[in-house]
Amino acid sequence: MVHMDNASSDKYIKALMDISRAITSDLFLEDLLKLIVMVTAKVMDVDICSLWLIEDEEENPVIRLKATQAIAPEYVKDRSLNMDEGVVGHVATHRKPLVLKNVLRSRRFKEKEMARRLGLASMLGVPLQVKDGRTIGVLNCFTSTPHPFSQTEINLLTTVANQAAMAILNTELMVQRKVIQEELESRKCIERAKEVLMQRRNMSGEQAFRWMQKRSMDSRTSMRQIAEAVLISEDLHQY
Repeated sequence: MVHMDNASSDKYIKALMDISRAITSDLFLEDLLKLIVMVTAKVMDVDICSLWLIEDEEENPVIRLKATQAIAPEYVKDRSLNMDEGVVGHVATHRKPLVLKNVLRSRRFKEKEMARRLGLASMLGVPLQVKDGRTIGVLNCFTSTPHPFSQTEINLLTTVANQAAMAILNTELMVQRKVIQEELESRKCIERAKEVLMQRRNMSGEQAFRWMQKRSMDSRTSMRQIAEAVLISEDLHQY
């Protein structure tokens, strides 16, 4: 467990920066979340670290377990909670750290049977917050022996969580931009292929589109792949 004075805190702050240094544009969100819980568990020296993200696309938002370095089947199974449910929901809605010295004696902690099987004792949970104050999830740490988390440890995990939140948001935005860019490139490619078919086969724009659409369905390939094949054929024809 982390016990720090001012002289040694730099070492742990440096460890936090490993998260951001390890993040590259090649990391998918799932890999990023695994990296965060692994680094956090190491920095905090805890038995289990888990990361939950709020899924608010639906009418009733839920918070879902997305990553943990735990290997116990009971813990890694697909789990989701309502925003007003359990300690995770409490941290997410109140947007403040929560310390439980004994999870088995807490009314808020709902999964006591799992805690008994895994030998969990104390817990620290902090919200994942981005710069505008929005909470996007929760980062939890569990110990197997009772531990009174210090304010220094709470501050440390809060620093990790805030940095992780920014990294997650940046990764999601990067994926969105990539998807949008690919969609735009696909549309341009399909439009160019339509023009080729209209000229070489004397088709209308709609007929050219339907021609590519049918071949896409018949061959179980994307419209873009069909369009690219048309353009390659046109290039070869010109030589």
